[in-house]
Amino acid sequence: MTEAMRWRKSTYSGGGDGDTCVEIAEAHPRIAIRDSKAPARAVLSVPALSFAAFIEHVKRHP
Repeated sequence: MTEAMRWRKSTYSGGGDGDTCVEIAEAHPRIAIRDSKAPARAVLSVPALSFAAFIEHVKRHP
């Protein structure tokens, strides 16, 4: 699942190597999420619409 995906890090990644955050990848119709410090470990997959709702909630309630 993780090999062919294009992973993106948040623009809010921590300093240094920027490896202190999560990464996401589109896996239509889902969004895959992984820990950038351990990319070979488990990947969480959620429906794209649920992820979009989560992001909108976080934007409104920082």
